[in-house]
Amino acid sequence: MDIAALFDRLRAASLDPPGVTRASYGPAEQAAHDIMAKAARDIGMQVSVDAIGTLRMLLPGTDAALPPVCIGSHLDAVPHGGNYDGAAGVVLGVAAAAALSDAPRRRGLLVLGIRAEEMCWFPRNYLGSQALFGLLSPDAPDTLTRADTGRSLAAHMAELGFDAAPIRARQALLTPSEIHCFIEPHIEQGPVLVAENLPVAMVTGIRGSRRYPRASATGRHAHAGAVPRAYRADAAMAGIALIAALEARWHALEGQGADLVCTVGILSTDPAHHAATKIPGALRFSLDIRSEDAALLDEMDAWLHAEAARIGAARGVMIDLGPGSHAAPARMDPALVAALEDAARATATPHRQMASGAGHDCATFAQMGVPSAMLFLRNDHGSHNPDEALDMADAEAGLRVLVHALRGLLA
Repeated sequence: MDIAALFDRLRAASLDPPGVTRASYGPAEQAAHDIMAKAARDIGMQVSVDAIGTLRMLLPGTDAALPPVCIGSHLDAVPHGGNYDGAAGVVLGVAAAAALSDAPRRRGLLVLGIRAEEMCWFPRNYLGSQALFGLLSPDAPDTLTRADTGRSLAAHMAELGFDAAPIRARQALLTPSEIHCFIEPHIEQGPVLVAENLPVAMVTGIRGSRRYPRASATGRHAHAGAVPRAYRADAAMAGIALIAALEARWHALEGQGADLVCTVGILSTDPAHHAATKIPGALRFSLDIRSEDAALLDEMDAWLHAEAARIGAARGVMIDLGPGSHAAPARMDPALVAALEDAARATATPHRQMASGAGHDCATFAQMGVPSAMLFLRNDHGSHNPDEALDMADAEAGLRVLVHALRGLLA
């Protein structure tokens, strides 16, 4: 199968210069599903679409009683994003099926094109895979609205001919017992593989998170020259002190071998009041803390609240972290990770293990108890931007690893 040509067709169907745009439950996402469905039919796979729009492409095994091995990812993309985030997993799944079409196999190979993973469209993590397992709240079709249109999930689904009734009924359209294991090939969305000159990596886990997008520090506005330090309630200095303490703790824990990343994505004084000659009385900031280790996330969360209270009291400032959102880490199945690593060795493919800092549909499968793993592909220039650069030689290397692993799993 010519995977480069398949990627080119996906790009052409969703081109939105300077990148591609495939809105969840939008025409371009649907076009991507249609392209993949045709590619699957062309190699003899059995193709179906469920009520909520999940694309299912099956290469049957000889023993229909055995649950199939499942490969999948999403086909939506952020506005003006790259062509490979998500799509690489579906393309490699179908390409693997093409490579294995004549191979002996007891189990089938089921490739999924999952809907609506990118939460920039609908404000829900892993919407499509959560819906697939019946995990969304019954009111989700009516209360979740798409960022660009303001229209409901139900309306966008209906526009494409899909039915929100299973979501409202919390009906699972896929259960863990129906699949043997789940593998999600995906581009790495960071710089590690590029920096280390490696084509692939086996993911050990998907980091969970503690996020505080609307944290604030509130003190008193005052004259920059007239107020001595002891009498200030400087919101900016207090917030920065918390951030500095966070970085110091991160550095110390990282030195002990902990898996941890910390980000301050928003940091701003009040534009209605700030000035070069004014002590800021208000600061807005965000915090994003991620780790594979659930216990460490809990520890960091408690530390953050205590440190915010301590620094605030010392500086006469109220530091409020605000409402938070928490996502649990997802551990990958050790046996499945080992199978991918063995396949990399057998195909002489340089590789390493690493955690995934970004979230993926694979987390839903793992948290449902499905043995799960991810195969990262080297990708230059990061992700969620039009410059995503998956070299086709790396895609082919990942495909060789995937096919080698699948031969054992399917047999």
